[in-house]
Amino acid sequence: MSHLLISAAHKSSGKTTLSIGLCAALRARGLRVQPFKKGPDYIDPLWLGEAAGRACYNLDFYTMSQPEILRQFVCAAQQADIALIEANKGLYDGLDLDGSNSNAALAHLLHAPVVLVLSTKGMTRGIAPLILGYQAFDKDIRIAGVILNQVGGSRHEAKLRAIIEHYTDVPVLGAVQQDPRLSIDERHLGLMPSNESEDTQAKIADIAAIVAQQVNLEALLACANVPLPPAPPCLPLSVSPPELRLGILRDRAFGFYYPGDLEALQAGGAELCFINALEDSQLPADLDGLFIGGGFPETQAEALAANHRLKADIRQAINHALPVYAECGGLMYLARQLHCDGHSYPMVGALPLDTEMMPRPQGRGYVQLQETGLGPWPLCDAQGQYGHFPAHEFHYSRAINVAPDQRYAYRVLRGQGIDGAHDGLLYQNTLASYVHLRHLDGNPWVSRFLNFIRAQRLRPVL
Repeated sequence: MSHLLISAAHKSSGKTTLSIGLCAALRARGLRVQPFKKGPDYIDPLWLGEAAGRACYNLDFYTMSQPEILRQFVCAAQQADIALIEANKGLYDGLDLDGSNSNAALAHLLHAPVVLVLSTKGMTRGIAPLILGYQAFDKDIRIAGVILNQVGGSRHEAKLRAIIEHYTDVPVLGAVQQDPRLSIDERHLGLMPSNESEDTQAKIADIAAIVAQQVNLEALLACANVPLPPAPPCLPLSVSPPELRLGILRDRAFGFYYPGDLEALQAGGAELCFINALEDSQLPADLDGLFIGGGFPETQAEALAANHRLKADIRQAINHALPVYAECGGLMYLARQLHCDGHSYPMVGALPLDTEMMPRPQGRGYVQLQETGLGPWPLCDAQGQYGHFPAHEFHYSRAINVAPDQRYAYRVLRGQGIDGAHDGLLYQNTLASYVHLRHLDGNPWVSRFLNFIRAQRLRPVL
């Protein structure tokens, strides 16, 4: 089993684009490629998953224990020929001073060789001390090779290769020239999500062709040929027969769903009924619940606002106490109005608030939540005490005109949430929040949500 971690010296080195290209190029050679992404991210995994043809899983020290990371990694990786982990930011970047949650720490935990993607714009001889410094900083990390990116031409490449060969023992696995075909449109949170792009497959094919031509894939595979780390046993996923019908909005506006959460929903007995909020005019029949994930509804605000019948259907279902869980973009959609670029767009109108897009992030990064006990499916310990758990948020919108005396499922101990102190607004059987949850050992939200839906089905009709 082969595996490696693709990292960089710093952010914006092009490692995501090259990781996409490597996934697709290796897949084109007939290899089963399993992608992973470090940290809480939806956008890069969407692209990596499209390129590899397999769901991309997140590995995150903040929300997962080390045994959980190992189990997630090994259980998915052993079903493939090669596992490719894309890091976030630079190799040694992380929240803690000791680097315990850095990309290097992940490489160490997973016994993963590291390939550094180095942006070479304006750089020649200075690349040698950069590589030597990264090697010396942590002797336990094996930097198996480098891929030179944004190279200025054949002369530039020749100089860089000669310098690296003379001063270091690190092999150059590839040199990728500057090329406009490698660019992917960006937005304030990173790349444009692949579910919004009209030419995703064509873009991936272009990137893969360039990478296959300019990266030595044989040498890369040789670097990756190391054994998997020991891990907790992989338990077979026990899938219950479908007994619940769960609607999930998934389209160009709403695409932020963790594959593990969707798998947990299916394993828990839910039939997933996907809904296009831009085109479908009504909810599927006989839904037992609804899940609206995050995304960028502001980019599709006009089309969302124009779909009056679906909005009315959702509003009526919520008012009739259908269990609904909405995250971030889902909260924005269920609000009354979305204010964006000087325009106001009517949304579903089920929640007593409006949202407004702002030029700067209103909440970004890890959060820590404390249950209030008012939520429809609170997290409790064995003694019945309401728990707290980690999550994350990424939003440029803020809630405004929030009606007073609202009930909330969470107190925000770290982060922003809806008002800096609360998140998880409650209305009927709806919970809507800015934070994104993951179904993990410390917060098995999927199981609790499905159990709540089952309990609502058993309630007598008055």
